[in-house]
Formats: sequence, C-alpha cells, structure tokens
Amino acid sequence: MTDLISRVLARRSARTPKTPSESTWRLWKELSPLLRLLILTQLAFNIGFYAVLPFLAEHLGTAIGMAGWLVGFVLGLRTFSQQGLFVVGGWLVDRFGVRPVVLAGCVLRIAGFAWLGYAEASWAVIGAVLVIGFAAALFSPAVESEVARQAVVWEEEGRGSRTRLLALFSVAGQAGAFVGPLLGGLLLAVDFRTACLAGAVVFVLVLAGHLWLMPQHIPGRVRTRERGGTGVLLRNRRFLALCGAYGSYLLAYNQLYLALPDEVRRATGSQAPLSWLFALSSVLVVFTQLPVTRWAGDRLDLRRSMTAGLLLIAAGFAVVAAARPAGWTGAAGLLPAAGFVVLLTVGQMLVVPAARAWVPDLAEEGRIGLYMGALSSVSGLIVLAGSAATGSLLDLGLPAAVPWLVLAAVPALTVALLPRREERAEEAGETA
Repeated sequence: MTDLISRVLARRSARTPKTPSESTWRLWKELSPLLRLLILTQLAFNIGFYAVLPFLAEHLGTAIGMAGWLVGFVLGLRTFSQQGLFVVGGWLVDRFGVRPVVLAGCVLRIAGFAWLGYAEASWAVIGAVLVIGFAAALFSPAVESEVARQAVVWEEEGRGSRTRLLALFSVAGQAGAFVGPLLGGLLLAVDFRTACLAGAVVFVLVLAGHLWLMPQHIPGRVRTRERGGTGVLLRNRRFLALCGAYGSYLLAYNQLYLALPDEVRRATGSQAPLSWLFALSSVLVVFTQLPVTRWAGDRLDLRRSMTAGLLLIAAGFAVVAAARPAGWTGAAGLLPAAGFVVLLTVGQMLVVPAARAWVPDLAEEGRIGLYMGALSSVSGLIVLAGSAATGSLLDLGLPAAVPWLVLAAVPALTVALLPRREERAEEAGETA
C-alpha cells in the first residue's frame, strides 16, 4: 500500500506544472558557461546603454543648447551608426570570430561613453554618438549570431526548442532595458557625466568578463575566409522576405515612440502616462516571455508563431482605431492605448525569438553573422522609410481612426511574405 501511494504521488508530482521561475531556473542551470556569458552580456549591454541614451535628447537640448533639429539629427546618426551598420559587424564576426569583435565593440563603447560625458561642442557630441552606435554594430551581431547558432545546436541535441533559448536572451535584454533607465535616473541626480561614466564602467566589466571567459575559438564556429556573400544574400528571396516581415514588426514597435505619445497626449493632455505604459511592456516581457515561448513552441512552428505575433500586433492598432471615434479621455481614454501596448508586446514575444531562430535555416554556411546583422540593417531601413511615411500620415488631418487602421494593415499584410518553414539553409543560395 505504501509503495502504491508513493507511485501515485510521484505521478501527480510529475504532472504538476512548474512555475515560470522554476522553469527558468532549470533552463539556466542546463546552459553551457558560454551561453550564460552571452545572455548575461545582453543584460549588461542594455543596462549600460539605457542608463545613458534615454536622457541624451534632454542633455543635448538643455545642457549643450542644441537646436531641436540638430538634436534629432544626432539621434538619427546614432541609430544609423548602429542599426545601419549591423551588417558590417556581422561580416566581421564571420571573418574574425566572436571574441575579437565583441572586445573591440566594448572598447569603443567605453571610449564613446567617456567622450560623451565630457563632450560640450557639437562636433564632439556627434563623434561620441557615432562611436557609441558603431560599438553596438560590432558586439550585438556577434552576440546575437552566436546565441542563435548555439540555440540550433541545443535543438539538434534534443534538449528543447531553440526558441526557448532565444526567448531567455530577449528576457535578459528587456530586463536590462528596464533596469538601465532606473539606474540612469538615479545617477542624473548627480549629473549626466556621472551617468555616462557609470555606463562606461558597465562595459569595462563586460570587457573583463569576455577577456577572461570567452574562448579564442568556439567549437563548431566556422570562420569564413572568402570574400563576398553579400550578393548571395541580396538574391536570397526567402531571407529578404523574412526581413520584410520582421521590418513590419519593428515599424509597429517604433510606434511606441511616434503614434502612441500622440494618443496618450490626446487622452490625458500629458505624456506622463507613457512611462507607465513602457514599464508595462517591460514587465510583461520579463515575466511572461518564457511561458509564452514554451506555449508557442509546443503548438506552433516558426512561421505560425510569427504569423500569430504579427496578427496580434495588427489587432493592437485596430483596438485604438475602433476606440478613436468615441473620443474617450482621462483614465478611460488610456484603456485603448494600454490594450495596444499589451497586444504589441505579446506579438513581439512571438515574433522576435521566432525570427532570430529562423535566420540560421536561411543563412549560408559560415555566414550567420552576416545574415543576423543584415536582418537588423534591412529591417532598420524599412523602419526609416516607414517612420517618415507614418509621420506624414499622422499629420494629414485624416479621420482619427484612419492612421491606426493603416498601421494595422501593415503587419497583417506582411504575413503573406513569410517563407515556408520547410525551406532550409541549403536552399539559401537559390537566386530569383
């Protein structure tokens, strides 16, 4: 009888679902030291970055005294020197390996933050911002591409879905994006220079960690000595289709900084509630990304996961479009905006890990860094063009719901661009 009771209790215990924290801790313990290093690196990157950059515009306009157009120009240069040059960083990773590119990026980021802290002239600020942006264009493709490659190995070894690892990577990045501004806000009580130097210190720690722990050569990582690869990439219709779909997500995400502030100001007369909506997005990712990814991994392949995510994002825009004719204000007026943020964030949790997990299947052998960098660069160009069009759309004086309906249509329509899941890496070189 005792044995029977013990077996029943054991079966019930095996069927008891693990809490998200238990599941996350178990996954963390199963990771290799290299993966732990890379995921902690992403956390540290974002803490250091977001301790400084959210406060840059205010510093340039007030402390430096730049005109509004010049502030916008400087911020645009930072984005271009980062996202636009990801493809360069990715190529360098394939050519020279992960370790030297990450180390070079950390050195540049340290120098850039220190320079920015002391920069007073416009030319000095612009130089510092360009260095800061290019630093990210080096280390981000290096880290992202290696995590994606390791995730494929993880899946091939039968240890679970690759998207779970990439989801944990996203959680680390979002946690850093949440902690960074809090740290920066505290340091600004001293001054902007202190925030910059603290950001530089974070990257000194990352540099030391990689010097000590990152191997000279990562087993299984193939360096590509041959030149070229860009031409094949530009003829890779499946990969470019993925970039188009991913770009529509990034364009939608960019509306947190373009369309959403207008909606919040209309509803409340102030942009103060924006910080709470941003916090809501961060908290959702940190605490629900892994459960959402686990749920999707059990039921959806990569294409269906991205499809569901893009449709949820479209639904978020549609919620605001449906509510705009009512003209709600105050707390009630914020409900559609909160619904938009929630749906956008859940859609993001489905789209981002799936897109990153898909890249190794579509990339040429030995060029995963180039393709991972190109995913960001091509998508960034789509956002650049789409943001200009969105700004014009919001200024045209159209009926209140129309811009939001147009924005809803973009991710919904790009679902048709997604390549079929069964198309593997060996087909990546097929031309149009």
